[in-house]
Amino acid sequence: MKLSLRPRFVRGPSMDRVVNAPTLATDRLTLRPHRIEDAARWYEIQSSPDVHKFTSWPERSRSESYAHLLHRTKHVKLLQANDFLALAIERDGQLLGDVSLHLRSVSLSSRTAEISWILHPDAYGQGYAREAAEAMMEFAFNEAKIQWLVAVIDQSNQASIALAKRLGFRAMSRDGDELSFVAGSLRE
Repeated sequence: MKLSLRPRFVRGPSMDRVVNAPTLATDRLTLRPHRIEDAARWYEIQSSPDVHKFTSWPERSRSESYAHLLHRTKHVKLLQANDFLALAIERDGQLLGDVSLHLRSVSLSSRTAEISWILHPDAYGQGYAREAAEAMMEFAFNEAKIQWLVAVIDQSNQASIALAKRLGFRAMSRDGDELSFVAGSLRE
């Protein structure tokens, strides 16, 4: 059984308060909890070969993608290690992608989360990933009191590696084809 499926009372320590999924507005984007109404566009995003090659997700049928999105709509709070918060990236009412936080440790002095982002290929090269990731980072550091953010990126995903560096992440380690980057709340 996965740790995240265990009852909360056996999952270990909690943060001092629940951090609920926000709706965040940037100059061009809205970051909000996922909605099942996004199912067709979500399938289009996650089944794109340009997106799929950089995720660990299996290939999914339309119905499997629907179930995946339904599951994602429930990821709306952070409290304990392994909690996951996923936000849709939207522009002018259209789903462009996803930005998420995966809480790894809850101790206030070393609270850590993993951040990830994906975009529809039509949205590449327009600064949307940076805008969404910056908003999520600000939320993570200021609202969730994350001390360390980690980004795990496929070594062939040069665009995400460049973005991580622009966001202030520093290379930390390599595990097979994956590179890990870290950014702290007291970034220079």
